[in-house]
Order: sequence, then structure tokens, then C-alpha cells
Amino acid sequence: MIPSQRHLFDIPDHIAYFNCGYMSPQLKSVRVAGHGGVDRKSAPWTTQPEDFFSGPNRARSLFAELVHAEPADIAIISSASYGLAIAARNITAAKGQKILVLADQFPSNIYCWQELAKTTGAEIVTVEAPADHDWTHAVLAAIDDKVAVAALPHCHWTDGALLDLEVIGAKLRKYGAKLVLDITQSIGALPIDVARVKPDFLIAACYKWMLGPYSFGFMYVAPEFQTGEPIEYNWLNRAGSEDFAGLVDYQDAYQPGAGRFDMGERANFAQIPMAIAALEQLLDWTPKRIQETLRALTGNIAKRCAKIGLTSLPQDLRAGHFLGLRHQDELPADLLQTLADDDIFISKRGSSLRITPHLFNNDADVDRLVSALKAALERR
Repeated sequence: MIPSQRHLFDIPDHIAYFNCGYMSPQLKSVRVAGHGGVDRKSAPWTTQPEDFFSGPNRARSLFAELVHAEPADIAIISSASYGLAIAARNITAAKGQKILVLADQFPSNIYCWQELAKTTGAEIVTVEAPADHDWTHAVLAAIDDKVAVAALPHCHWTDGALLDLEVIGAKLRKYGAKLVLDITQSIGALPIDVARVKPDFLIAACYKWMLGPYSFGFMYVAPEFQTGEPIEYNWLNRAGSEDFAGLVDYQDAYQPGAGRFDMGERANFAQIPMAIAALEQLLDWTPKRIQETLRALTGNIAKRCAKIGLTSLPQDLRAGHFLGLRHQDELPADLLQTLADDDIFISKRGSSLRITPHLFNNDADVDRLVSALKAALERR
């Protein structure tokens, strides 16, 4: 178990922040790295051509380590929607085939598939929320020889309901279907191994559980798709771009591996150092230890909240870093604002109060959260 790491964040004692699923605070080390990058841009004469490659390659290698991939399998992207657009552009579907998604899935992992369905005649099939909360069984039941691709998360963004991606991936491969994952709400806090899950594309934005900057992310691309079509055509992705003097010798060939899918201006001199600092800290903690620690924390909150009438998914059906709380009666409309007025921050997603802590939370935060929820329900 990892003790509270609040000292590594700049969070005042009076703030109880349980909203990492919305946006994480920055580690002090990440903020320092970002400031250093801004300062560096103020002195461009200190930047050399090789710096356009060394930083991105370091970030690429660290993310590869996080998901148990090779650095050449990783592209640097600007957002989850950017990576998902690349996946949808390179996956084939046809009339009569199905694109599987979850009910109430995050919209970035919906819109691109709606466009693919429009242009190909494929059908979007929504797997409805199962009464027993077992999303894995529900998805498995929907997979057949008509499925072209399943676009899924590792856990549902509203309440943390968990999917067994290894089992789902194996059944999809049996039918020759593809697997595209948006793991923005789990990467960094929940271990994943692409060698075991075998996704075709895996996409993650940095600003939540990876504790990194906004407008920055990573994408794993399976080797069979690494000769695919990017959605933009920038100079850094082309073969020989290391030779600045020869850039006018235009190239049809790309950099090797998934680098052909890198976003333009990937060598952002503020964001790259921030992402590197965040990834180094996550790898030091390890996602396994983070998950175990947060599972204990949310389990404690769930147990205490059950005594005041707030229910949650069974612990074996949800990710440990997520807790969705529900009440049999309608919750006060001003509940989030009431909590915020007391410097306690959570979210509401769907029918759930979403509690998403991280290692910066401590026992005092938990006490304040449970007491405030109890008081709000008693006033209802």
C-alpha cells in the first residue's frame, strides 16, 4: 500500500478533491517540468534539431513500459478523439456488420464510429447496461461473426464498472473482429498489458489518471496497422526528418512503426517534459500498487456510505480507483454545489455520484466527504 502522497501535490489542506476522473491536479514535479519547458521556448537558441526527437522518444518509451509494449508501437497524439479518429480511419467495416459500443459510453468513443457507420453501412450496436452489472458477460453475449469492431473502455466512465478485456479480446479475435480501447479513465491507475489483451488500437489522454498535461496523449498501434493512413501529414513523421537541411527533399516514406500517426508539433517543449515527469512517477509507484491502494480507499468509502443509504457496485465488478454511489431516492439537485461550497469536489455522471480519488487523498478527506454526504441526505 502506498501512503498518502499529498506532499507531492500542491493541494491545500482544506481541499478534499475526489475528482481525478474529471481532471487530475498536477504533481509538483510535473509543474516544474512544464515551467522549464516554457522557459526553454523563451531561449530558442538553446534548442537543437535532435531535441525534436529525444524528448518525444523518451515519452514514447515510458508509455510503452506502462502498457508493456515496444516504443515503436506508440504514437503521440493530442487527444483521445484524435487517436480514435485514426483507428476508425484504418479499420474496415461493411454493410451488415456491427460496431459494438457500450450504453452511455464517453462520446469521443462514439462519434467516430457513427461516422464510420454512415460511410460504410455498418450498424452501431449498443450493449445495454446489464441488470447484474457484469459488462464483460454482456459484451461477450453480443459478439458474433457479424462484429467488425468493438470500441470499449477498460472501465465505464460513470461508475467504474470493469470489463475483462483479455476475455473479450480473445472472443473478438475468434471472429476476426477488431478491438479499439479508450483507456483514458484507467491508464496509470489500473494495470494493462497489451501483450495479453492484444488490442488493435489503444488510446489514452494524459490529463486524468496519468497526471499529465491537457491536449496530450498516447496511442498503441498493433503492428498490422503500422502501415496505415494517418489523419494529418506533417514533416516530423516522414523518413529523414532528422536532417533539417534536407527537408525539401520530400519523402513518401514515413518514420518507422506507429510514429507515422504522431500529431503535428509533437515535440511540444512544455508538454513533453510534463508527460515524462508524470510517467516516471507513475512507473515508480506502479499501476498495480496504485490500484491496490485506491481499491482499499474506495472500499472504505463505499462501506461507510452504505450506512447512509448510498449503494455502489460490488467491489469485484468495479475498478478500484472508481466509486459510483447511488441512492434509491432522488438526490438533492444542489448536492455538488453544496459540497463544493465546503471545498469537497466530486462529479455526477449518469445516475451515479462519481468518487474518483488518487494518492493525494487522506483520511481527513474521506471523513469530510462522508460527513458532508450524510448531512446533505439528512437535509433532503
